[in-house]
Amino acid sequence: MKKLKYLKNVAALNLNKEKCIGCGMCLTVCPHAVFEINQKKASIIDKDACMECGACARNCPVAAIDVQTGVGCAFAIIKGLLTGTEPSCDCSGKSGKSCCG
Repeated sequence: MKKLKYLKNVAALNLNKEKCIGCGMCLTVCPHAVFEINQKKASIIDKDACMECGACARNCPVAAIDVQTGVGCAFAIIKGLLTGTEPSCDCSGKSGKSCCG
């Protein structure tokens, strides 16, 4: 099966390796294999596969992961596909905010 990708460099996912205890919960709950464990610490191996669902952050026992759920281009694309509307994350900046940089 082809691995899902969203838009490059837009996911609001961050990992604080200093806090990480290497428990592996992020691997267990992530639906898109964004993480791996190396040397007893989690690493983000495919940030562009992150769909910003927030499962990793909600299940991290030491709050080492931060992700803004329901924001950004990935959310806009998913919402557009589910509702049959044109995906819009307001990258044009017309509202004064931009999710893509």
